[in-house]
Amino acid sequence: MARQPAMQHTMHHSMDIRSCETDQDSEAIQAILNHVIQTSTALYDYEPRPLAQVMAWAEQKQASGLPLRGAFDVNDRLLGFATYGSFRPQPAYKYTVELSIYVDEAARGQGVASALMQDLIDLAELNQRHVMVGCIDANNEASIVLHRKFDFNHCGTVKQAGFKFDRWLDAAFYQKILSTPETPIDG
Repeated sequence: MARQPAMQHTMHHSMDIRSCETDQDSEAIQAILNHVIQTSTALYDYEPRPLAQVMAWAEQKQASGLPLRGAFDVNDRLLGFATYGSFRPQPAYKYTVELSIYVDEAARGQGVASALMQDLIDLAELNQRHVMVGCIDANNEASIVLHRKFDFNHCGTVKQAGFKFDRWLDAAFYQKILSTPETPIDG
């Protein structure tokens, strides 16, 4: 199981980066997710997610020892959140994770995504991961810029992988190879 770091809090300007709590933070996570679903191609979902689904997802992350990290302002308002999970279910992919970062529309352009990305990279290394993958809608320039800033490289695009807002969407994959783990093992 992946272990959370002993140091739970990362300060970044006036932001506090810490693990989200299912009870307190699920409604804010739901609001951010549903806004993204309804207004963008950053998520290839059609329907808003009900709160029960968001809570079950958050609880599953916690139960699996996977990070669900939030950036909170001085008033403890959730500005954005980030997570990673299995890239694919087969066991040989155990060192590879796929990440997601979502920022509240009102908090964009303030370094929230960068703070969350650095936190996720630190956690991935701490948890002995080797590859981080971001799947980005090919038209999502802000997300591509973010990934490039952290030395993610474009490793392929699946053309017309999604269909939303009456058009085909290309899914671009970006990856970052970490120096961890020191001694990878089969099995």
